[in-house]
Amino acid sequence: MNSIEKHILVIFGGSGDLTQRKLIPALFDLYRKNMLPKIFAIVGVGRTDLDHESYRELLEAGLQKFHGVLPEQTTDFLKLCYYIHNDFQSHTTIELFSQQLYEIDIKTQTKGNFIFYLSTPPSLYEPIVTNLGKAKLTGVSEKFPGWKRLIVEKPFGKDVASARKLQQHLISHFDEEQIYRIDHYLGKETAQNILVTRFYNTIFEPLWNRNYIHHVEITSAEQEGIGNRGGYYDSSGALRDMLQNHLLQLVALTAMEPPTNFNADSIRNEVLKVFQSLRPLNLENLKKQVVRGQYTQSHVGGNLKKAYTEELDIPANSRTESYVALKFFIDNWRWGGVPFFIRTGKNLPTRVTEIVITFKSIPHPVFVKTASTQESKNQLIIRIQPDEGIAFRFGVKIPGIGFDVETTNMNFKYAQKEGVELPSAYERLLHDCMQGDASLFTRGDAVDLAWQFVQPILDEWESNPDFPLFGYPAGSWGPKEASDLKIGYGEWRYPCKNLNSDGGYCEL
Repeated sequence: MNSIEKHILVIFGGSGDLTQRKLIPALFDLYRKNMLPKIFAIVGVGRTDLDHESYRELLEAGLQKFHGVLPEQTTDFLKLCYYIHNDFQSHTTIELFSQQLYEIDIKTQTKGNFIFYLSTPPSLYEPIVTNLGKAKLTGVSEKFPGWKRLIVEKPFGKDVASARKLQQHLISHFDEEQIYRIDHYLGKETAQNILVTRFYNTIFEPLWNRNYIHHVEITSAEQEGIGNRGGYYDSSGALRDMLQNHLLQLVALTAMEPPTNFNADSIRNEVLKVFQSLRPLNLENLKKQVVRGQYTQSHVGGNLKKAYTEELDIPANSRTESYVALKFFIDNWRWGGVPFFIRTGKNLPTRVTEIVITFKSIPHPVFVKTASTQESKNQLIIRIQPDEGIAFRFGVKIPGIGFDVETTNMNFKYAQKEGVELPSAYERLLHDCMQGDASLFTRGDAVDLAWQFVQPILDEWESNPDFPLFGYPAGSWGPKEASDLKIGYGEWRYPCKNLNSDGGYCEL
């Protein structure tokens, strides 16, 4: 493990929801595990009128509310926290910010080493970066002689054009090596374990190709609707919010070639090669490969669930998708001809993200099949969240006379390992950035290729009002039309909260 140099973490949007719910709890956990540098400070920057003390009180309340931490446990940690009230817009406020940050830097003796975290609406990314440049806070200067890093939250644009515009703006002030585009899915323990499962175990890697794998399925389901995010979500939708980033990153980890070593460039080069090999989507096949849906009103357990168009800040005629499923191919030697199926949606029966590798059947069956094994194949199920773990489904002999076969599971769950506390995704990723390790952060060229892949879908939806938008009852597994994507490849797996559950549907 690399040592972490002394530095200041500057959070723009320092009093916001993400900071209180995710960032500060993650930093507190790093602190209590003694994984922060001995000389370290957190500086929140925001428009809310707070001073250092009232900011600490806000963070203390957030730690108690979102992390269950008692006030007496946070006293020493909160001494590391400072606040700068600044809208970061005018020349005067930029100079004031620079001077206030300089005073904290001198006090803490962090020598001008800064990580800047953009925990703000995306519309503020460009002005913040511009003003950091004006304040000479993007590189080495006489006033701030140390290193600088920039963490950017998704979305990284809303289409190819806006993503490229953002990229050009970022690299006009920071070098690519300074930019850490954060995708919290890549910070999850089981997502990282995909690489270990594949590249450490000889029982899997020789089979991880078109000769043995029948198809790959990735699901990211959310049980809740859009809640109070209507204003943001209706301009985004499931394709932009989840599929273009989170799901394609999981595709890359599943499909990439082994890196020459485990450094940032080697790993991210292999991710890039996967995106370069994605078969382009064309208009002729879009309706056969893409299903979009929007949840409709339903009753679940006697409770009324709203339709998407009944949610707060959603127009009654909205055609924004809350569900999307996609079939596609990766055109390279390892994966040629193997279909990938990915889906994501809101108001589905349960919250789960998992990758299912379905292997091909044996060439000639010699054992008696039962109803449960009639269409079964070996499956490796990698559960990203919740109940992180791996299950392998395989056939065994039913005890007794004869050679009847049934399917069973072999399971591994992180929760069953004694004395193991899984770090949160943000805890892992913040720590990696502090070490200067960008392995689990997205590179600009990969962002561009991911947008290029989904752009034909966005263009068709925008230009063609007749492209189907299927309704699905809130609390169900999405539009029934999504099953048509898998004709010839079995049904979608319907995962329940319990990794051992192999039933068709979850309890709602």
